[in-house]
Amino acid sequence: MEQKKLLIITYYFPPAGGPGVQRWLKFVKYLPEFNVQPIVYVPENPTYPIVDEGLVSEVSDKVIVLKNKIWEPYQLASVFSKNKTKKISSGIFPQKKKQTFLDKTFLWVRGNLFIPDARVFWVKPSVSYLERYIRENNIDTIVTSGPPHSLHLIGLELQQKLKVKWFADFRDPWTTIGYHKALRLSSYAEKKHKSLEHKVLNSADEIIVTSKTTKTEFEAITNKPITVITNGYDVETVEKQTLDSKFSLAHIGSFLSDRNPPFLWEVLVELVKEVPDFKSHLEIKLIGAVSQEVLDAIQEHQLKDYLNLVGYVSHKEAVAHQRKSQVLLLIEINSEDTKSIIPGKLFEYMVSNRPIIAIGPEGSDFADIVTQTNTGVFFDYSEKARLKSVILDFFNQFLEGKLQAHGIGLQQYSRKNLTRQLAQLISKS
Repeated sequence: MEQKKLLIITYYFPPAGGPGVQRWLKFVKYLPEFNVQPIVYVPENPTYPIVDEGLVSEVSDKVIVLKNKIWEPYQLASVFSKNKTKKISSGIFPQKKKQTFLDKTFLWVRGNLFIPDARVFWVKPSVSYLERYIRENNIDTIVTSGPPHSLHLIGLELQQKLKVKWFADFRDPWTTIGYHKALRLSSYAEKKHKSLEHKVLNSADEIIVTSKTTKTEFEAITNKPITVITNGYDVETVEKQTLDSKFSLAHIGSFLSDRNPPFLWEVLVELVKEVPDFKSHLEIKLIGAVSQEVLDAIQEHQLKDYLNLVGYVSHKEAVAHQRKSQVLLLIEINSEDTKSIIPGKLFEYMVSNRPIIAIGPEGSDFADIVTQTNTGVFFDYSEKARLKSVILDFFNQFLEGKLQAHGIGLQQYSRKNLTRQLAQLISKS
């Protein structure tokens, strides 16, 4: 049986690091096992805020990778402030009350002049390049993965020109994602975003999302079929890890300003004061980009002596930290807009055998996953007393050498199983 060719249009691909690259890196790895030939189209000279060269070796040798040059305004903006440009490109925005004039200017320009995002200048050259490639290679199915949502505009034009079957994959929502409100949008820009979102959702043949809440939000905008395929975990070749000797609470990934959970720091301060030996064992381990607001909050709560600021590490090292830390922290912004966000690292956390403390808005999609898989405990921002009780319980289990998670039903979230679902969906087209 002849393999089905699938053209995947994505911005994030190795050597890009961070969570955005993992979804399609893993789909591409397993698609050939389900009789699908992946052809990945990526920028030749991207401005990646995070680079992880170790991921290059994970790209399947069965994938065809196409590259085309991109011009991004971030390349120009970095002349004025490389650090600010990198943070905004990563989605790390300073809090409104602490924004400088330069911060405000960067955000206004990003939100109002580059719609839907700063990769919009890649749309026309990509359509021109891919139109010819699709015709010459008899491709009838394409996928666009966003954010950046400019890539969906590439899919839109290719569909209109060539009548290909187009799947729009949303790793995150568009106009309801948390940072959208931080962009200082004019009323014109806000309407333009909404208009483009509506056009993409009503033009794509099928839509793929990562959470139930995003599906519900999109169903209010379109009648097109929407399928939920979450992110997941893969089989990782990491040496067996020795558990940290300290009672380490580890947050792995970007720790944004709006994710700062004051009630967690309050709980830890109280336990340091009230529980014998707690302060001699406590370690707050932060791995990845951490906002200044989070660091300031830790300082203000007099917890700096317990802080281990590791910084960014490779994906392989991050997985090792997941497996040797005593407790894993998963924290989402306390907002209606973030209920649909299921952090990609959740699934790696779930197979680490370490208990998860998950914090987010009431009704979060990831709360159900944590609870149903028995991999940790979820708290909304009003549950300080319960959080304190659970951390104390985990600490006592740690002292007894009995602290671990007992996950159930995890196989449904394996990358191979999720790719099977994707292949079945694609093959119907």
